[in-house]
Amino acid sequence: MDTTTATVGGVVLALFGGVLLLWCAAEVRLRHRVRRSGAPAVATVVAEDEAHGQLDSAPLLSFSVLPPVEGAGAGRIAELVLTRPRGHTPLRRPDRFTPGAPVRICYDPRRPSRVVLAAGEVRRAAVADLLWSVLGMGCLAAGAGLLAAVNG
Repeated sequence: MDTTTATVGGVVLALFGGVLLLWCAAEVRLRHRVRRSGAPAVATVVAEDEAHGQLDSAPLLSFSVLPPVEGAGAGRIAELVLTRPRGHTPLRRPDRFTPGAPVRICYDPRRPSRVVLAAGEVRRAAVADLLWSVLGMGCLAAGAGLLAAVNG
């Protein structure tokens, strides 16, 4: 392999692997924090009228939240939130996420659109996180190996 090609390939693989590992760590930390300290709620799976939206493995969820209290006796009207849960990456949407189905979630009260599925709703999340992490580590190792071969 040409030295320039190996160098560019090594840099690209190392950067991709490093960014993927950072993204995986940030997502796992965010989901853990929202599940631990977020507000629990029940959302409803919404039917999607866009063709490409139905291909997304994460369902579109709808739920109501109360805005933060601004003053004593302030009138509070619930607002409707439409969002997709974070960290849901199967290839196909499971059958239990049919439109109208209730889903237990946790959301961040400061940013209600930041939603994760409740612990009982998630199946094999650790497996998906592990696979993404292995892919990141493999790319990082391959990039570092190419760079080491070019420089050494």
